[in-house]
Amino acid sequence: MAVTSLDTHALFVLGDLRAKLVKQFQSRFVYVTEQSAEGIYIAEIDTESALVVDDKPRLELKVGDHFRAAVLPSREGGKFELKFRDIKLTVYGLGEYAYVDIPEGHGIVFKEGHGVMMVFAANEQLQGALTKTLKAAVSKAAKWRKGELVFKASE
Repeated sequence: MAVTSLDTHALFVLGDLRAKLVKQFQSRFVYVTEQSAEGIYIAEIDTESALVVDDKPRLELKVGDHFRAAVLPSREGGKFELKFRDIKLTVYGLGEYAYVDIPEGHGIVFKEGHGVMMVFAANEQLQGALTKTLKAAVSKAAKWRKGELVFKASE
C-alpha cells in the first residue's frame, strides 16, 4: 500500500492556490476554458444558478456537478486535483500555474501536458468576442509555437 502525505509546504502552496480559485468563483460569471494547439473549448458558469460549495476543512471546492478542485495527499507531499467535465488535471506545485489579468477580468491558467485549462472570473458577462477575449487571457501565460506549448508560470 502506498504511503501518502500532505506536507506543510504543499499545504501552504496548494492551499493558497485553492483559496485563490475560490475567489474566482465569487464573481457572477466564471469561464472555464481548455486550450491546446488544436483549439479551444469554453464553458460559462453563472455562479448565481450553479451551487458553489467551499468545503474549507476538506480543502475542496465544488461548483455544480461539473467542476471540482481539492488539495489531496500524495507521495510527493501533496497535489491539487481539478476535475472539469472529462478532464482531470493534477498540479503538484509551483511552475504549473499562472495568474493572468486583462481589463475584462482575471484568471488562473493551469498547465497539463500540451494543453492548458483556465478558470477566468469576468468583471461582467462576456458578450461578442468571447473566444478572442479568453484566448488573450490565456496568451499571457501560454503560447503554442510549432505545436509545442511554451508556458510562463507565475512562480
